[in-house]
Amino acid sequence: MHRFPGLRRFMHLDRGGRSIERGVADELRFHFEMTMRDLMNDGMSPDDARREAERRFGNVERTRERLEAIDRARVERERRAEWWGAFSQDLRYALRGLRFAPVFAGFVVLTLGLGIGANAAMFGIVDRLLFRPPAFLVAPERTHKVYFARMVDGKEFVGPSSQYQRYLDLAQSSRTIERFAAYSRRRLAVGSGDAARELQIGAASASLWQMFDARPALGRFFTAEEDKDPGAARVVVLSYPYWQSEYAGASDVIGKTMTLGSSIYTIIGVAPRHFSAFELTTPSAFIPITAAAVDGFSTMWTKYRKSYNISWLEVYARRKPGVSADAATADLTQAYRQSWAANFAMSPGIGSLAKVKPRAIAGSVLQQRAPTLSADTKVAAWLLGVASIVLLIACANVGNLLLARAFARRREIAVRIALGVSRARLVSQLLVESMLLAVLGATAGLVIAQWGGRLLRSTLVPDVEWDNTLGDTRVLLFAGACALGAGLLAGLAPIVQAGRSDVAAALKAGAREGYGRRSRVRTALLIVQAAMSVVLLVGAGLFVRSVRTVNTLHLGYDADRLIWLSPRLRGVKLDSAQQQALYDALMDRARANRSVAGVTRVVTVPFSMTFSDDFFASGTDSVRQIKSGIMETGSPGYFATVGTRIIRGRDISAQDREGSARVAVISAEMARAGWPNQDPIGKCLRMSDDTMPCRTVVGVAENIKLGDLGGPPDAIAYLPVAQVNAGFGSLYVRTRGDASSQTDAIRRDLQTVLPSGGYIIATPLSDVLAPATRSYRLGATMFVVFGMLALALAAIGLYSVVAYGVTQRTHEMGVRIALGARVVDVVALIVRDGVRVVIVGVAIGLAVSAAAGHWLAPLLFETSPRDPLVFAGVGVTLLGVALAASWLPARRAAHVDPATALRVD
Repeated sequence: MHRFPGLRRFMHLDRGGRSIERGVADELRFHFEMTMRDLMNDGMSPDDARREAERRFGNVERTRERLEAIDRARVERERRAEWWGAFSQDLRYALRGLRFAPVFAGFVVLTLGLGIGANAAMFGIVDRLLFRPPAFLVAPERTHKVYFARMVDGKEFVGPSSQYQRYLDLAQSSRTIERFAAYSRRRLAVGSGDAARELQIGAASASLWQMFDARPALGRFFTAEEDKDPGAARVVVLSYPYWQSEYAGASDVIGKTMTLGSSIYTIIGVAPRHFSAFELTTPSAFIPITAAAVDGFSTMWTKYRKSYNISWLEVYARRKPGVSADAATADLTQAYRQSWAANFAMSPGIGSLAKVKPRAIAGSVLQQRAPTLSADTKVAAWLLGVASIVLLIACANVGNLLLARAFARRREIAVRIALGVSRARLVSQLLVESMLLAVLGATAGLVIAQWGGRLLRSTLVPDVEWDNTLGDTRVLLFAGACALGAGLLAGLAPIVQAGRSDVAAALKAGAREGYGRRSRVRTALLIVQAAMSVVLLVGAGLFVRSVRTVNTLHLGYDADRLIWLSPRLRGVKLDSAQQQALYDALMDRARANRSVAGVTRVVTVPFSMTFSDDFFASGTDSVRQIKSGIMETGSPGYFATVGTRIIRGRDISAQDREGSARVAVISAEMARAGWPNQDPIGKCLRMSDDTMPCRTVVGVAENIKLGDLGGPPDAIAYLPVAQVNAGFGSLYVRTRGDASSQTDAIRRDLQTVLPSGGYIIATPLSDVLAPATRSYRLGATMFVVFGMLALALAAIGLYSVVAYGVTQRTHEMGVRIALGARVVDVVALIVRDGVRVVIVGVAIGLAVSAAAGHWLAPLLFETSPRDPLVFAGVGVTLLGVALAASWLPARRAAHVDPATALRVD
């Protein structure tokens, strides 16, 4: 380069149409030819001159490429510097403009912050539920939860529950899976005596640890030798949160013992932080699954190892590299069918492959993405969509404000264009201002998500360990994407307007011009806000109606007054007489408690556990079989205790004891199924088989809800507990006031009756029922929150548009008042304009809500997705808000001074 100063000058001066490559080549050729001419003038022959010139220049092609690369890099640096200079100038200009309009900037940032914050908080929840794999999981794209499908009475049932023997069969027969793991989760007692409490314990095969790339925070994990069947070791790995809360993170915890279930376990390790296996919530500890099978998971079935009837664990599988999910599903299905063949060989006559049609499914490892989504998961996904609508409303609101700001600056923009500023540069400035507001809004949104996210998570998914929102990379990226989209959407209208503005018209425009045609964009944005607000409010209203319907639903028992008490003897063996004596002592102790109004023994608990059997109704022309009936036991006064009405006949009494005539009280549904159009009192009811002894029906009770709030009633037979050999069961205690506030005191009082080491689990029945109504309450709560937020944004948006319109029409208002217009006429004129816009938005929103109702219907309880009361209520609410938002600026316009208004330019 130093030998060719002309070339350097050319490289700096060449800005014409020629490319850099062509310019460099021409310049090198010129210097080469000039060197040859000088050499020939010195007496060299043409050939010698060419060779000497080539020697001096070296590899011309390589020199040309090097010079081209240098010049391209220089040009690129200049372009970047030019872009950065323009961007810095636009950014400073935007910051200066916002500094002089702090109210405007604050409102825009808060509006976008609310929209982005709501979306970031909801995304964090939905991401955890439906998209984010478990922490530390190896090859999540190849890991599956295995679901099992089979036909029962002509219907296919799909679920993840499996038997231990089935798990062993799959592991032995499958050819496409490189690793299996068995996992289960149950509540086991930790501690002893009054201090004993049930905690969630994870039971895992030793292979579970190889499914994760996790190192213990302390100690080690249990091995395959310790998970051997039989002879499992009593070892336990603590979860990180339990280690911190119960042992204060002490390093000397290894080797200590703790009581789990009915055995003493030795602590061998601590799982790493955030490790929760395949669960959302972290168990308190992990034990070998073979030990769990003996110590509390299947204590009623000692032959669980070889049984195909006891389903209590889940199976996870990681397919081999290169194997597709479909191939794994086919292979698992084949292995599952072989397992069923072994089952049929062990128990001939129970069925056939053609009848059961078993198949396995390699499903998502995330339990919320099961083949059949739970209601909570569906509601959470809906709420993410609802949050997106809130963000769109916020963008429309901000777009309206930016558009109004652009109208107010139209003269300034026209002057700048007249002075030579390109429209592209003006668009760039507006875009920078919009994106700056979006970035500030995203920052505010993350703060809102950090605070409001805790409330959302505690409502939607309690007991889940969460990362700090500001430290969650996925949430931060999502918030950034929301900010980018919001900035582009909000800035789109003023950018389009700036690109189409008429410079001459803007230069001579007065303050009263520019409202008519240009306000159509703002009006359209306002209609969009109103329509989307209607959609959210309709959803809120429908869920509120569902919750109200659920709350007023007659369950057939007094859930708010009942406590479910379940004694745990912890390995203490009692014979039949001792068991009866223990339950009698517990009931006597409960009756002596002044807070207790009644007590009874039970075996069936609504929405928790039921015992089914076949029942046969005698006394008709032929014996009628009542399939899938539910058995419940009760002590004398059972129905008075639980609050179920006796329709005909009597309650269970003290005379219904062992050795007396066998009796039963049946539900109205069993009476209808067994003796249609007849009085069942005095009829004969048989259990299990039509040859079993007869039970005389002595009463008919109202139907109750056992496991499905909206399903058909169950056929139930209530049997005196003294006439049933039930060596298990629990108690219902009826309190004199609200059960929740008295549960712990009653539990402690009855705890003293149990043998040493035993404990009592006490749960208000309302808590047992809560999951059944959870999705309706979640939908109602969150739809109302987001709906109110959308309503507020729409109201403020309407107010801003009407207020700006009034400002633009100050001259017109002055003329009207000067010509004799009354205050009421001016107010009516402005209010009518605002309400007319909202009416259009309401009509569109109601139409959209009606069209989308069939998607929302499955999440509602006995509520029409097109409920006329909800639709009418939302429409009236929006119109009321429109009246209020329009009346304030209209009132101000009606009192304008005509003289002042007429002087407005």
